[in-house]
Amino acid sequence: MEKTVMKRLRVFEIGILVLFLAAIRFFEDQLFYDPLLEFFRSDYLLGIIPPMDMARLMLNLSLRFFLNTVLSLGILYLSFKDLNIIKFSTILYGVLYIVATSVFIYLVLNIERDHYLALFYVRRFLIHPLFLLILLPAFYYYKLKGQKN
Repeated sequence: MEKTVMKRLRVFEIGILVLFLAAIRFFEDQLFYDPLLEFFRSDYLLGIIPPMDMARLMLNLSLRFFLNTVLSLGILYLSFKDLNIIKFSTILYGVLYIVATSVFIYLVLNIERDHYLALFYVRRFLIHPLFLLILLPAFYYYKLKGQKN
């Protein structure tokens, strides 16, 4: 009986964290400075990249990445209750941040119309919790393989 209650509580807690992730996405226009939001909503392949304050943009992208990372790590912890997974995931998120931010800055500073799609996808990895969608099934599979051995 108590195990069922604990499972339900854990699912509820994960649901709350997912709602926080959704709130970040839903209120992105109000919470974060990102002139590329409107640019990519339009027919961006025909347009030119809007002027932007790079320092402010990078600060807001970093803040959004950090918030998504903290919530994603919370979801991973609640899902697996394994600190080794959290440590490994933290390293992966750090590497992703460094690589994606470097590529993003390069693309913005050297933008050509041919690179708009690359900028779109790199930016998407920074502002959305896509990495969580990769890590959850990967760790689940890892746990299943560990139980069989």
